[in-house]
Amino acid sequence: MAKNYRQDRIGEEIRRIISEMLLSDLKDPRLDSMISITDVEVTRDNSYATVYFSPLGVKGSEEELKAHQEEVLEAFNSAKGFIRSRIGHELKLRHTPELIFKVDHSMEYSRHIEDIISTL
Repeated sequence: MAKNYRQDRIGEEIRRIISEMLLSDLKDPRLDSMISITDVEVTRDNSYATVYFSPLGVKGSEEELKAHQEEVLEAFNSAKGFIRSRIGHELKLRHTPELIFKVDHSMEYSRHIEDIISTL
């Protein structure tokens, strides 16, 4: 099924707004590390927007990485209302999408595949 360009544009604007908020407006100490908003998928009816993020520059064991990802996810979920109100104010949509935050595991997966290829 073809994706609508309107959802792509709205998703890209939501990604831009959240990225800007990470730099200046969100004061949660759990969001102080480098975080990349990798993608935003908006449903056809614009009722939900799934925001994929990836914490960058986190070193340590796999358990520490997962713990950090959970902390960032909790911080995003606690700031969800503030982020959604800013999106609604800047985009001036009739209905602002409900935000769902998820960790993007594509970078970990690509590192895993890279390790497999290097061992061959």
